[in-house]
Amino acid sequence: MQGNFPFNEFLKNSNSNTNTHNELGHSKVNNIEDLANKNIIEDPFNIKQSLNSNPSQDYSSLSDDFFSAEELEMMNCEIHNSLKSLINPQKYASFFQGEFFRLINIDGERATFSTTTNFIKSFIEKNLEQISQSIVNTLGKSYQIVIVTNNNSNLANSSQTSLSQSLNSSGPIEPAQNRPKSANEISFSLDLEPVQEDLLSKVESKYIDHVSDDYNNIVIDKSKTFKNFVIGPSNNMAYAASLAIAKSPGKAGKYPSLYIHSNSGLGKTHLLHAMANGIQNQYPHFVICLITARDFMKEMIESIRNKQLPEFRQKYSEKVDVLMIDDVHELKGKEGTQREFFHIFNELYQKGKQLIFTSDKTPQEINGLEERIKTRLQWGLVVDIQKPDIETRVAIINAKADDLDLFLSEDIVNLIACNVKNSIRELEGALIKLSAYSDIMKVDIELEMVKEVLALRDFEDEKKITIEGIAKQTSQYFKIPVADLKSKSRTKDIANARFVAMYLCRKLANATHEEIGRFFGGRDHSSVVHAEQKISERLSQDPLLSKTIMTIENQL
Repeated sequence: MQGNFPFNEFLKNSNSNTNTHNELGHSKVNNIEDLANKNIIEDPFNIKQSLNSNPSQDYSSLSDDFFSAEELEMMNCEIHNSLKSLINPQKYASFFQGEFFRLINIDGERATFSTTTNFIKSFIEKNLEQISQSIVNTLGKSYQIVIVTNNNSNLANSSQTSLSQSLNSSGPIEPAQNRPKSANEISFSLDLEPVQEDLLSKVESKYIDHVSDDYNNIVIDKSKTFKNFVIGPSNNMAYAASLAIAKSPGKAGKYPSLYIHSNSGLGKTHLLHAMANGIQNQYPHFVICLITARDFMKEMIESIRNKQLPEFRQKYSEKVDVLMIDDVHELKGKEGTQREFFHIFNELYQKGKQLIFTSDKTPQEINGLEERIKTRLQWGLVVDIQKPDIETRVAIINAKADDLDLFLSEDIVNLIACNVKNSIRELEGALIKLSAYSDIMKVDIELEMVKEVLALRDFEDEKKITIEGIAKQTSQYFKIPVADLKSKSRTKDIANARFVAMYLCRKLANATHEEIGRFFGGRDHSSVVHAEQKISERLSQDPLLSKTIMTIENQL
């Protein structure tokens, strides 16, 4: 947490009536102590205390503005610095940075900020908790937050103006109902059509909300289940292991410890929630802890600060039946947290509890992780999720389109599937963006519109996959010369590699049985049909074969 804002730099203290008059301004006050006592205004400069300690001093003058523009700008910068650490970087850059969100006034108990449009304002208001925390971090106390758009920002000073007018008058302060309303008390009913930029920003925000990987303080998502998880060769082993754990967790099952690793956005978190939902349904008495490694670390630090480390250890080692830690690689370099994690892991493993971890790397690839922890993370089953193949991407698009009640033609589905390859989250985000664009702009989804909105290119522009290219890539993977794949040899290793190559030629190159047979040593079409059927049957039962085919596909 950052230190409090240096208010002392802005306090205008004086030991003489002349200095006080010159520094504080020229506004006449009849009884400033009464104002402070009645809480009509804030007493940020300890005026009441100063009056009591030095009643002879003349406080007949107060500044119309508590802070100058320069001082407000300094406070604005500090609040933004704090806010950066509390909000996802993509969201901060899109909705808070620069003129999007700016402190323009501090008046009594209120901090007033300006923003550019009503849409940006509506998004910012969803993050009031983080904004409030940033203000406390910077200024050392909380304030009521008022947000106005630039075209209404002149109203931000209404409170300060009314206070100044009351201080300048010789009569009593008017009752609240007779005073001019402040910015947060005025309601607007402007029937203005949103501008094009606002509408496009709204579309973009829905996409950013989806693709930003922000899972702090995880709550089990009931919508993420095994039923709506799209299975393919890239993830079927992770899916099968997760389903087995959901049915029989802990020592009673096959995998008391599971470690899933993949690049971001390929389904690890979906499987975590699916397992949590499955276990809750089957074993409602089980205590499930689903947490990020970062939050685990924060909780441990907080327990040390509050001298409650024994309670922290007891919570995890004695009360938890299923421990699920997302992004366990975040523990790298954190020696103290790793030490506590090590002991908790041992306790739970010995008691037969279920342990589940996810990461973007294998345990051995995580630098800064103690060797003893790497070893324990590998005690159980370690599986990976690869990038989805074209068929899986098409299935994901169709499933998500159904969820969004979105009609997409086959051409549009193929266009998106051929362009968005690396992340399921990005794939779903593209559909959310299309749905938002269609709803907000009130247009139908057509091929050319999809190309423009998602900045996609025609899938015919993709690198053409040929029989020869597949044969070379298969040859490199199995370390068997292409000549052997074309030969009459029927040894097990060569025949298996040849079958895989023939299967991929049918799947990716869309070549005929006759074309494939001619390339692989002049074989007839029945040999190719047999190879294709053999591999298809094995894929449903052999996860290692699925991984092999996925790896070759991704390298093409």
